[in-house]
Amino acid sequence: MDIKLKKLELDNGETLGYRESSSGEKNLLLIHGNMTSSKHWDLLMENLPDDYKVYAIDLRGFGISTYNKEINSIKDFSEDVKLFVDKIGLEKFTVAGWSTGGGVAMQFSADYPEYVENLILLESVGVSGYPIFKKDEQGNPIIGEILKTKEEVAMDPIQVMPILNAYKNKDKETLKQIWEMTIYTHNKPNDSRYDDYLEDMLTQRNLVDVDYALLTFNISNKHNGVVEGNNLAEKIQVPTLIIQGDRDYVVPMEMAKGIKDAIGDNAVLKVIENSGHSPLIDNLDELIDSIIDFTSKK
Repeated sequence: MDIKLKKLELDNGETLGYRESSSGEKNLLLIHGNMTSSKHWDLLMENLPDDYKVYAIDLRGFGISTYNKEINSIKDFSEDVKLFVDKIGLEKFTVAGWSTGGGVAMQFSADYPEYVENLILLESVGVSGYPIFKKDEQGNPIIGEILKTKEEVAMDPIQVMPILNAYKNKDKETLKQIWEMTIYTHNKPNDSRYDDYLEDMLTQRNLVDVDYALLTFNISNKHNGVVEGNNLAEKIQVPTLIIQGDRDYVVPMEMAKGIKDAIGDNAVLKVIENSGHSPLIDNLDELIDSIIDFTSKK
């Protein structure tokens, strides 16, 4: 599959980078997660059948996209997606979101259901967002005490500051250690691809803003400890596939089950065995088969 890296100017003053495959009639829009970009979808794009036309965007502040105005919410990202698909004339498609990108995909599907044929959520953040807990003197999370401001997030000594420092110092070795503790715990990309991914991580300019957006993302019908839920999850009526690895150390299984419960009968939860937060690396073949099977149903 021929894949090209392109740029597109949006009407809000931002420029989004995106990767586009050259063939296919089945439109698939891919939305990456935190600390990544469209680059991290490369294995999927390279191995999907030729009947898929794939667009993988760099969210604002990632990859080659601009970051002229800071984001404060997941909805800010999904509104960029709306401007993007309108600009390229994409009217009906499957949208797939990985991790943080799952939140963006859910927000978009709730707001613009007429665009979405199918929704695929890959190791997605839950409908109540993703909390960052305060830490005790030993650095352990204090369950129930959630950070609530960008200032608090920026000073988190375990989940945020080490990444910020690694970005600042272009310290790929620290990023590699973090990913091998949390994501590439069993399997890893080959050395060349791994280095490309690490270089790509260094392009992120909005870590604190994204972490704050995840704290305040809440499309459930309950308070999440930071903000009240807006119950938008009930507006997601499209066929939804929730893909969850059985040993994801970043997003717990409870979040996947919570999405299934919130969306209801339109959602199917598929658990991939021996797979962590990146089925792209851990179990690519089963991931591709799952996407093909789901998007081929009438």
